Amino acid sequence: MYTDSMTADAIPARTRLIPALARGFIGRCPHCGQGRIFGRFLKVRPECDVCGLELHHHRADDLPPYVVIFIVAHIVGYLILETESAYDVPLWVEMGVWPIFTLLFALVLLQPVKGAVVGLQYALGMHGFATLPRSRPAPGPEETHLAAAAAGARDRHSS
Repeated sequence: MYTDSMTADAIPARTRLIPALARGFIGRCPHCGQGRIFGRFLKVRPECDVCGLELHHHRADDLPPYVVIFIVAHIVGYLILETESAYDVPLWVEMGVWPIFTLLFALVLLQPVKGAVVGLQYALGMHGFATLPRSRPAPGPEETHLAAAAAGARDRHSS
């Protein structure tokens, strides 16, 4: 699969902590920054479709909800305190606004925080992220020739 002619430059290095967290936060692969982490809202893909980094063994578990609760509770708590101190808002308005705002804010933050946790685990080499994917070499002339021959054989059999 990989030849001795591949240099050490072709084997990618691990991404540093802050870029890996940022890539995970925006939903991209922490290794290459191009592939997507999530297949659905919170379902992490088995592997990156661009660089081949295995993502299935991540263990985000309960950390993302705890971080989201911590962030949302501090921001919403501060806003409630400031609103109560500065304005005379009726109770029915506050009971209608703050729970909806809290729920929407938590839902908006949950996926980015989970992506950042996956990026954190990758950057620290935790839970199966100790090994990095090898870079995929560009196809050589023999591989291109074999692919063209296989495509031609499929065309002959289908007609």
